[in-house]
Amino acid sequence: MSASLNILDPIAPAGIAGGEHTFQPLDTLKGKVVGFIDNSKPNFNYLVDDLAELLVARHGVAAVIRHRKLSASIPAPEEAILDVRRQCDLVITGSGD
Repeated sequence: MSASLNILDPIAPAGIAGGEHTFQPLDTLKGKVVGFIDNSKPNFNYLVDDLAELLVARHGVAAVIRHRKLSASIPAPEEAILDVRRQCDLVITGSGD
C-alpha cells in the first residue's frame, strides 16, 4: 500500500496581505510612525521599550504608538486597530514570555 503526503507552505508571497489593503514595503523608517500591539504576555513590553528606543535613535522613526491587549486570547480592541491604521506606517504585533 502506498501513502501520499501533502506538504503545505504557510508562507504568503511577498507583497500580499489579506483584506482590502495590499502590502507596500517601506523605503526607509526615517520619519515614519511605528505602532506596536502588545498581546499582554509577560516581557513583551520590555522588548517594545528597547525596540522603540532603537528605532528612534538609529533609524529616525518619528513616533511610536503603543497599544496593549487585555489578554493574549482575545483580539485587539477595534479602537486600537483603527488608531494604528490611521496613524502608523508600520505595525508590529508581538508576544512575550
